[in-house]
Amino acid sequence: MERLNLLGVALGLAALAGINLYLTVFATGLAIHFHWINLAPQFQSLAVLGEPIVLWIAGVLYALEFLADKVPWLDSAWDAVHTVIRPIGGAMLAIQVLGHPSPTFSVVVALLAGGTSLLTHSAKAATRLVSNTSPEPFSNIALSLGEDAAVVGGLALIHYNPIVALGVFAALLAGFAYFAPKVFRAAKVKMYLVLQKLNFPADVGTPVTLPIELPARLAPVWSQQDKLGDTIAWAVPCISGRARGIAGNLFGAIVATNEDDRRIAFIARKGRRSITHLIDLNDVTISRDPKFLSENLVIFATAGRVPRNLFIFPRTRAALVELIAQDLRIRMKRLDAAGAQDEPVLTA
Repeated sequence: MERLNLLGVALGLAALAGINLYLTVFATGLAIHFHWINLAPQFQSLAVLGEPIVLWIAGVLYALEFLADKVPWLDSAWDAVHTVIRPIGGAMLAIQVLGHPSPTFSVVVALLAGGTSLLTHSAKAATRLVSNTSPEPFSNIALSLGEDAAVVGGLALIHYNPIVALGVFAALLAGFAYFAPKVFRAAKVKMYLVLQKLNFPADVGTPVTLPIELPARLAPVWSQQDKLGDTIAWAVPCISGRARGIAGNLFGAIVATNEDDRRIAFIARKGRRSITHLIDLNDVTISRDPKFLSENLVIFATAGRVPRNLFIFPRTRAALVELIAQDLRIRMKRLDAAGAQDEPVLTA
């Protein structure tokens, strides 16, 4: 039971250090220094956190992080710098909790603690990167205050019941591991859009044409899909933001053919798997939706205003997205005209 308590405290502190290392050290040290908590004999090694020099350094660094965490993009830069610092700090805290047990146990716990800190740090950094796409700063401030509250609450839980804290942290980490692929795909997309906006000029006011060749990595996907030998009218790389039947935040391309006005296709690769999603153009409305980092092509069902499909393009490709929307509207008009010709004529 004693070792389980030690493990709960060690890994709990490591998990919180991945969110905010300096607040974890500062709050713990402050509670020890002013005797708000009494350390059990097996945790006497943590008394060093209550030393004035440790408190001053942790307090100053926490004050810097408190300010940096509230500023969009500065918080992500701060997280990038701490990708190494937080896991190392979490591992050192865990080793300090253990005192001087067997070397094998120390190494195992240090590895677990470093991995735990890296997981919680990755969750925080990815969430911040996604939230930074909103131009307002309020989401960053709310996230920062929520993270600080989570650290203080987690420290209180560790103090009152380390074993329960261990179970709670394990459940939260398992939940993050389950959603991690989606979170990291979203973060990857946001970083891609940021770099595109910073590094490339906008195409507004310049002549643009719809490309007719697929990226090399997607050509095999189209060859598997195109059983009738249709020729490509245009093929434009994009990202799936929302579409029925496929995951969001997949890099792929929208493809239209010369032979079929009824549908277009979104094709992508996910690992070794090829993905093809056909989009019916009957009874839909096409809309271009500019955002802070992206140009979105939205396909609504005519019967309602709920987006049926949403595809994301870099903000610099505004003119190209408008050209796609115009082409799709022309295709829909041809479909309407063909449907009107096929209607039976009623005679008296």
